[in-house]
Amino acid sequence: MAGKHGDPVCRLCRREGEKLYLKGEKCYAKCTLEKRPYPPGQHGQARRRKVSDFGIQLRAKQRARRIYGVLETQFRNYYEAAAQTKGETGLELLRRLELRLDNVVYRAGFGSSRAESRQLVSHRHFTVNGRNANVPSMLLRPGDVVAVKPGSTTIDPIVRSQEMLSNRPRPVWLETEGEHSVRVSAHPERAEMEPLIEEHLIVEFYSR
Repeated sequence: MAGKHGDPVCRLCRREGEKLYLKGEKCYAKCTLEKRPYPPGQHGQARRRKVSDFGIQLRAKQRARRIYGVLETQFRNYYEAAAQTKGETGLELLRRLELRLDNVVYRAGFGSSRAESRQLVSHRHFTVNGRNANVPSMLLRPGDVVAVKPGSTTIDPIVRSQEMLSNRPRPVWLETEGEHSVRVSAHPERAEMEPLIEEHLIVEFYSR
């Protein structure tokens, strides 16, 4: 229940001071942040104090978590796994977030938001390499094929999302296999990921 202070999802965008597009296409039509461009709460409109370096790093981490809909423990686990690789930690972190099954479903245009895509995966509307998949956090690899189940191609969320695909084209690391399937063709590059995320601040946060 949203309560008198408005939609809780919109409150997250107001807290970050950015449109995070957590509600997908609905964010384009009606945005609470545009009407109330200040943090939620009793003191939201008061003059802000100078934010410390820690506060800036924390906000960057929270913003990334909220964009991808990942819990705190999950996010830390992704960071720790990324830090153990030979690559750039921030980039490897974002790649793990991008290669989650729910995010691939969203990027492929089968869900209008990551939250909706997560729900669609949980409700068993997809397969990975021909096998049933219902774990949103499943990490995919190049070569994996994600497909809508034949009996799910006509459900409203998927039909509606595909109609809007022209407004949100698929990234180049997802190859179209058919009308209702995509192949992960490569690891995502930074230019194809979320521009609102400042991964160097996240690395600084965890490196304290």
